Amino acid sequence: MTSFVRLSSTPYEKVWGTARTEPWYRNPERKAIGEVWFEASDETTLLVKILFTSERLSVQVHPDDGYAREHENSAGKTEMWHILRADAGAEVATSLKEPISRERLREACVSGEVVDLLDWTPVSKGDTFYLPAGTIHAIGGGIVACEVQQRSDVTYRLFDYHRGRELHLERGLDVAKLEPCGRRAKNPRLVESPYFRTEIVNVAASASLPLAGAGTILVALEGDGEIAGQPFRPGDAFEADLRGLTVRIEAVQATFLITAPVQ
Repeated sequence: MTSFVRLSSTPYEKVWGTARTEPWYRNPERKAIGEVWFEASDETTLLVKILFTSERLSVQVHPDDGYAREHENSAGKTEMWHILRADAGAEVATSLKEPISRERLREACVSGEVVDLLDWTPVSKGDTFYLPAGTIHAIGGGIVACEVQQRSDVTYRLFDYHRGRELHLERGLDVAKLEPCGRRAKNPRLVESPYFRTEIVNVAASASLPLAGAGTILVALEGDGEIAGQPFRPGDAFEADLRGLTVRIEAVQATFLITAPVQ
C-alpha cells in the first residue's frame, strides 16, 4: 500500500434503507441503501460506514471482545455515531432508561415493549454518540450518520418490529448491560475509546493535517477540493499508512472525520 490511498466502498441494501443517499453516495437507481462500508486495509482494526435510514433499525446489542472471541471467533464491537443529517423528529436510543433484570428484559423483547424502555433522544446534525459494547441501542428513521467501530459485524437483534428477521435473544441477553451506559459525547468533535480516536476537523481554504499513523482513515463529510493532490467530495474516504504523515487539504470549506485505531 502507498502512503495515502482512496478507499473503495460497498453499498448494502436494507429493509430500513433509503434512496436519499446524496451527496454522500450517488444512487441513480434509487435503491434502498442502508449502509456504505469503506474497504480499509488490514493495517486498521476499524470499520467505517455511512448509515442511511428511512425507518427504525432493530433494537440490538454487540458483544465485547471476550464474548465475541469465545462465541463468534471475532472481535467485539464498540462504536460511535456522528450525525450528518437528521429529519425533523429524528431520534436515537443509546441506552436503557433505567436498570432492569434479565428476565424483565427478555419479556420486553418478546412483547416489543423494549422499545418503550429505551432512552430515545432527539438528534441534530453534528451530534455524536459513543456506545461501548453491551449497550442496548437503536437508530431511528430519517438519519444519516458516519459510524466508526471495531472491525466486527457481530450484531444481536433483540427486537425487529416483526419484520421477519432472525432474533438473537439468548446471546443478546448474555452480553447486554442491564443499566444505562451509552451516551451523547460531551465533545461532539472528539471521541476517545480503548479502540479508536475520532475527531471532526473543519478546513477553510487550506490546512496541513498531521496523522496519527498506520490505519488512520479520513472521511469527507462536507465540501469538495483536493487532499494530498487527489480530488474529494462528500462520501469519499482515504487511508494513511505512514507514521508521521502530514496531508495537505485544499478546499473553500470542508469537514472531515478522522479516525485512528488506538495502538
